[in-house]
Amino acid sequence: MVSIVAEIPTVWLQISLVGIWLGLILLVAEGLNRFTSVDPEVSRKVVHIGTGNVILLAWWLEIPGWVGITAGILAAAIALISYQVPILPSLNSINRQSWGTFFYAVTISILVAWFWPLQHQEYAALGILVMTWGDGLAAVIGQKYGQHIYRVWGIKKSWEGSATMYVVSFVVSSLILLAVQGNVWQTWAVSAVVAVVAASLESVSKWGVDNLTVPLGSAAIAFFLNQFWVIGNL
Repeated sequence: MVSIVAEIPTVWLQISLVGIWLGLILLVAEGLNRFTSVDPEVSRKVVHIGTGNVILLAWWLEIPGWVGITAGILAAAIALISYQVPILPSLNSINRQSWGTFFYAVTISILVAWFWPLQHQEYAALGILVMTWGDGLAAVIGQKYGQHIYRVWGIKKSWEGSATMYVVSFVVSSLILLAVQGNVWQTWAVSAVVAVVAASLESVSKWGVDNLTVPLGSAAIAFFLNQFWVIGNL
């Protein structure tokens, strides 16, 4: 308790910086939703990708884990309310049933609670950014350029979208692992496996559950593969 109290002045500055970023993202998304004729999915993806990058701020600013967990819980509660009351149309103004926003918030709390105490924030960042950038761009590319269609559980997917998910997931994973562990073979091998896992999980998603399975699966496989290879080299 004493340590938490001692952190409060610094934490408020950190929260303020994060709040400014989130406020800008929501303003842009709401502006697109209310004052332009863009597809509602576009404003939703602006929020999806923009808010995901907060994990980099949290990592860089060394925001305490309890702040991230609390923020995720509050965001999950707001998401549940927003399904009944149109608080932020840019989040839920799509014509399909999806619990993606709720799962998104829950995922942030889980990954922060898991990796912050281990001092391996990079895996939380990896999981969340694979979801935000990979899934976000896959949806945009798939809808605009998807010509080769396949179906999983009645849900229409495109090979163009799935390929985008794989490529973006690989790039995101590689950049994060390069920054942490350098240009070693494990970086590229783990990133390749993460990309396959992420693309596979996204392709079988339903009701927005990929916002839970993709980041948790990506972070878990990256963490455990790296731990396995480290132990194997001892």
